[in-house]
Amino acid sequence: MAEELKYEIVKNIGTFGEASGGWKKEVNVISWNDRKAKLDIRPWDGTHKKMGKGITLSKTELKALLQVLNAVDAETLGIE
Repeated sequence: MAEELKYEIVKNIGTFGEASGGWKKEVNVISWNDRKAKLDIRPWDGTHKKMGKGITLSKTELKALLQVLNAVDAETLGIE
């Protein structure tokens, strides 16, 4: 039997989108299974009991991602 996933939302950084059914795309600092906290981006239900697929980043990965995103002009990407 799979071990239950343990998580603690240490800090909510912000919400940047909402889907039908009240699920919100959030940026949080989360500790998974009592490990060091990492930045986490994923959708959550309104009670934070259910979550969707997301991405978890270390401080080094976050810094690298910020450099990449800061170099991008969103208006030239051809996305909505």
